[in-house]
Amino acid sequence: MRATRGAWALLLVATLFFGSALAEEGTAALRSRFDAESDPVRKAKLMPKLGEAEFREIRKHIDEDRIADAVAVLKQYRDEAQLCANGLDASKINAEQHPSGFKELQISLRESLRRLNEITRSLSADEQAPFLEVREGLDEINRHMIQKLFPHEPPPGAPPEKDAH
Repeated sequence: MRATRGAWALLLVATLFFGSALAEEGTAALRSRFDAESDPVRKAKLMPKLGEAEFREIRKHIDEDRIADAVAVLKQYRDEAQLCANGLDASKINAEQHPSGFKELQISLRESLRRLNEITRSLSADEQAPFLEVREGLDEINRHMIQKLFPHEPPPGAPPEKDAH
């Protein structure tokens, strides 16, 4: 019975240790797949997983008081999102009729903006500044994706149209 408990405890420790190492390798592997992908739709479909992995990295850097490293990863995410948006725009795909890729990028952006809002609440005003600057760029890309997906809707944040009656 003791041997079984000991084996389970050892397995748990090994899982926790290797799980964190695999999470870091997972980010590198996702970045590698992202960089190698030439199709803009498939590239955009990688963004939710890549964004999640990069935000784990950002959170880790913040927890270790490495704010500059966290901002660097956030800027990398923004650049990847912009690259995807540019690729999707260049493809001339009608996002309203064929949303694949567009919706994944927009979902990733929405989640990243939510995560970023949570992160900045825990930072001082000076620490927040670079995060908020990058957030503006992410918000612009997000609004652009929403407009591509829903072109007949007023842009987010636009005042409601007045009734002509």
